Amino acid sequence: MLRAGMRVSDYVRRGDRERRRARWRYIALSAGFLAAVALLVTAREAPEAEARPSGFSLGGWSEARRLGNELENARGELAIAGVQLARYEQMFRLAARYEVPARLAEKIHDAAVRERIEPELAFRVVKIESDFKENAVSPVGAIGLTQLMLNTARDYERNVTREQLFEPERNLRIGFRYLRGLVEEYKDVRIALLVYNRGPAAVQNARAAGLDPSNGYEHVVMRGYRGRGVID
Repeated sequence: MLRAGMRVSDYVRRGDRERRRARWRYIALSAGFLAAVALLVTAREAPEAEARPSGFSLGGWSEARRLGNELENARGELAIAGVQLARYEQMFRLAARYEVPARLAEKIHDAAVRERIEPELAFRVVKIESDFKENAVSPVGAIGLTQLMLNTARDYERNVTREQLFEPERNLRIGFRYLRGLVEEYKDVRIALLVYNRGPAAVQNARAAGLDPSNGYEHVVMRGYRGRGVID
């Protein structure tokens, strides 16, 4: 997690160092493992009395298994470091583009991933809804970063209060969960965004009357966006 005062670029560099460290450990263990296996193969091919005294094979294979286990652990660490670095790089890119603090960028990114919304779309929605202001309140009473109406939020968290919707993590979690549900229901990111912004009744009434429900909101959010909206 980003500490107060830490820039996302610092976090990215730290992730890159972690990946390099994991890669070198993996290389070193690979070399050790291969050397142990080569030694065992040589021992097995030599005359038993001269090259493989009692106990050598068991101990040698035990060492090879140990190195093999450590190699698997190092491989896992390398994979994790790579995933973390990709996460940091994406957060840095989005934080820089929208000029938001690193800690807020982390909250938006991770909430989006947990709710299976593409971070790119998540940042776009928060930008247009609240301009990244945690205490934003609209003229009709929509609250926080994702501009949730209290009744809508209570469909996802029954006892949530108005004050709690100003909490960034809670607001992002509920807002992105709501958006994800709309994308799944309408099978169309454009329509889902319109319902998110205008409400289901306004969009459904317009469509039932054969009218285009667009108010321009979805065009602003999706300008230049080529994603699918959700993460499978």
